[in-house]
Amino acid sequence: MRVRTLGLAAVAVAAGVLLSGCPRANGYQAVHVYPQIAAGNIVGLQPVPGQPNIAVLVVQDGLLERVDLSDPASTPSTFLDIRGEIIANRGEEEGLLGLAFSPDYTTSGKFYVYYTRGDPRHNRLARFVSLGDHADPASEHDMLDLPPKQFSNHNGGALAFGPDGMLYIGVGDGGGGGDPNGNGQITNVLLGKVLRIDVSGDAYRIPPDNPFAQGGGAPEVWAYGLRNPWRLTFDTATGQLWTGDAGQDKWEEVDRIVRGANYGWNVMEGSHCYQPPSGCTPTGLLPRAEYSHAFGCVVIGGYVYRGRAMPEMDGWYVYGDFCSGRVWAVDASTNSGAAIPIADTGAAISSFAQGADGELYLLTFDRGVLKLTRKG
Repeated sequence: MRVRTLGLAAVAVAAGVLLSGCPRANGYQAVHVYPQIAAGNIVGLQPVPGQPNIAVLVVQDGLLERVDLSDPASTPSTFLDIRGEIIANRGEEEGLLGLAFSPDYTTSGKFYVYYTRGDPRHNRLARFVSLGDHADPASEHDMLDLPPKQFSNHNGGALAFGPDGMLYIGVGDGGGGGDPNGNGQITNVLLGKVLRIDVSGDAYRIPPDNPFAQGGGAPEVWAYGLRNPWRLTFDTATGQLWTGDAGQDKWEEVDRIVRGANYGWNVMEGSHCYQPPSGCTPTGLLPRAEYSHAFGCVVIGGYVYRGRAMPEMDGWYVYGDFCSGRVWAVDASTNSGAAIPIADTGAAISSFAQGADGELYLLTFDRGVLKLTRKG
């Protein structure tokens, strides 16, 4: 892994020394904890507000399943089934891709999903209403239809409500290899962006402090220059927004997303020139961390750890790779320093989840739901 800054703490960790506030290199594992959750195309797991032991599993095929995290032997039940509404092309990243519960879910029952539709192919943000232990399919309310797209890949789909109550949406560049239309750098299109909208009404509104609310780009845009942001998560302690942005064919990157920032794609791939490959004028923010395809193929964004079981991990952003199953952590409190390899799971990691207690889970295509724990 390429490291821009390697301090004394990173050297000590590389030697296997456990420092206060610093994870131990390769000192963690992912253990199977929910045998009743079958392996499959799991892309999300969100705790239900007000019910700390209950979560909803997001399955790419178009199912939301309700699971009891306090009872590993319990069988998941259907929360919402929209398999008839979506395109679910597993190999090309289409399907049901994101879920976020409204900040007022405990009183309103509202939640939001992001999924792929056909005729013509496009992605939709929709609102549904829960009836308790399941949701009403007839309650669907279309909030935002993204423009039709030619290619099936790079849909993004991550949803997260910020501490400000706004909904943030990770949208891919539209696919096609190399972003042939340059969508990431075109501020007046919604592809290749993180969007920020107010969904408190029946129609979404533009927050007045969005960077292009007064012009210069699409008013929904919060940040741009992204290829395929896979998962958006807020640090529950600081409110910082993080993502893993999937690279083209050489570099994967982790970004801390801030208002109005340009993250470089398709001029840059990570901190390296992409177009033209012989040299470019660096544009946008350098990633907080990156790794080459010698270590994997697709970055999977995670969470800043805020649990109690592993206090040395507190304040470290944990992320992984789909192909290699490797997991890393990077200090979320600084703008420099090495990413530390913390686990080698061998699993096809598709996403991460954070329990109401702050502990971290790995969602996988081949081994179901795993929990991140210390070795030994």
